[in-house]
Amino acid sequence: MHSKELFSEYEANVRSYSRSFPEIFTKAKGAKMYDENGKEYIDFFAGAGALNYGHNNDYIKEKVIDYIQSDGIMHSLDMMTAPKAEFIEFFEKKVLEPRGLDYKIMFAGPTGTNAVESLLKLARKVKKREMIWAYMGCFHGMTLGSISLTSDAASRAGAGVGLDNVYHIPAPYMFPELDTIKFMQTLLDDDHSGVEKPAAIFIETVQADGGVNVFSVEYLKALREFCDKNDILMVVDDVQVGCARTGTFFSFERAGIKPDMFSLSKSIGGYPFPMGLAMFKPEYDLWKPGEHSGTFRGIQLSMVAAKAGLEFMLDNNIEAETRRKGEIVRSILRRI
Repeated sequence: MHSKELFSEYEANVRSYSRSFPEIFTKAKGAKMYDENGKEYIDFFAGAGALNYGHNNDYIKEKVIDYIQSDGIMHSLDMMTAPKAEFIEFFEKKVLEPRGLDYKIMFAGPTGTNAVESLLKLARKVKKREMIWAYMGCFHGMTLGSISLTSDAASRAGAGVGLDNVYHIPAPYMFPELDTIKFMQTLLDDDHSGVEKPAAIFIETVQADGGVNVFSVEYLKALREFCDKNDILMVVDDVQVGCARTGTFFSFERAGIKPDMFSLSKSIGGYPFPMGLAMFKPEYDLWKPGEHSGTFRGIQLSMVAAKAGLEFMLDNNIEAETRRKGEIVRSILRRI
């Protein structure tokens, strides 16, 4: 048995989840976790969305163990490797192409916030504008660029510096009487709005941390038209709600739209091993070699597990299962 005081004595005060779950966990399988006393818990938290396929998924685990035992390369920066080739090919052929999606794949640092940071940099590079728009109620990450997009006061206060060059648009659910598309057009057209034209608008099609707020299909279509009309990039942050968690693999599919750029992380790693992907249309691939880099963007176990996770997702029709189980949860919540 381990002492709980060990964590309070030596671990920084920034720890948070352990304050809500004050047990020491030792094992996990499927949807369940177990503490040192063998007590069983149903895990609704699921690694903040990183455990799409459950704890220690047998199919993915076997692929990972086989790769480790083969002495396959584990770390490669951004060099060409067999696991990366196999992941790219599978992702292209089985996920992107069937949906008519043509995007370049950028392996950012292995976190969602790094994927968002890279898209921030690229959007500004493409449009040669500093300003970015985001929505009230959004969460995009905790590093300096991502936190400038994020709207909650506690997260922003932790930055310790001014968070500039981002303007937050009222989310439509906050002001049902306000046509926020018209509001944004007015900001652009009125030379007394005091707001600069952005390079991009970042959006979660379903705000997660902000309270599970779903942007309607009609709104997403209107936003796509607004961005096209005004030469603004539409960037979807799918870190928290992508990878089949809304019932389609990409959260924007339900609206029949294609963003100019989007980010993926969390459950794309499969087991989960950390992986962050920044996706963008080929015409926006204006990077110079090494212009956005990182030591751990070549974690090969992430590639192996991600391909296995996608295989498991397709073989088990996870998208349909998400929709089916979502209706069960919805009906129960409405009843209570």
